Amino acid sequence: MITNNFKIFFTSYFQIGLVAINTLLIARGYVVGIFFASFTISMLWSYNVSKIALSDFRSKLIYSLGAGLGAISGYYIINLFI
Repeated sequence: MITNNFKIFFTSYFQIGLVAINTLLIARGYVVGIFFASFTISMLWSYNVSKIALSDFRSKLIYSLGAGLGAISGYYIINLFI
């Protein structure tokens, strides 16, 4: 059960972290980075969407916590590089 919770958390963490990164890449016009971030976001999302949509409240909460922390982390990580 704990392993599944970590998988849910880190899936959303990386996915939404990439969204934050992609947002700044778009704002600054880094086309190659935009492509790779968008591609990776879509791949993660395609494997993840049904798993979360059909899950219980606890899993959705864990997913949302990962997303929130991923967005903040993604913002700070990309600002270190651009």
